[in-house]
Amino acid sequence: MSFSLRTPWWTCIWLALGLGLLASVPFTGSGRLVASAAFILLIAAVFAAVYHAEVIAHRIGEPFGTLVLAVAVTIIEVGLIVAAMISHPEGSSGLARDTVFAAVIIACNGIVGLSLLVGGVRHHEQDFHVEGTSSALAVLTALTTLTMIVPNVTVGGVGATFSNP
Repeated sequence: MSFSLRTPWWTCIWLALGLGLLASVPFTGSGRLVASAAFILLIAAVFAAVYHAEVIAHRIGEPFGTLVLAVAVTIIEVGLIVAAMISHPEGSSGLARDTVFAAVIIACNGIVGLSLLVGGVRHHEQDFHVEGTSSALAVLTALTTLTMIVPNVTVGGVGATFSNP
């Protein structure tokens, strides 16, 4: 098994551009141009982070590689949710719950359904790897329980809210 030690240029450039944009915000303000550039650089930085996680996952192999990818994507998703909640605190009470619910629906119905459909059409018979799916479902189960079930059974207030403790 041979691995290249060269890191692609784009994985470092997007990080440098994002940090440069972040450092320039106090001087330039946060207008539409800066917000559009931040959106583009955020997507590019996410792709770079997933690329690095994929390289690490490929080097350590199954089943730990799948766990590395699942944890990396979960950290990125939680970071984006927290950033959205911090930027607009007045309307963020149900944002985490709604976002996780959307991720569960997309993962369970969209990705799995599309994969089964395309794989069935192309190969007529598919392999199933328990290690990869069980780790992904474990992360989904934990997130779903913490965000959609726990707030409904606490007694901190009316509706789906966490209690103070």
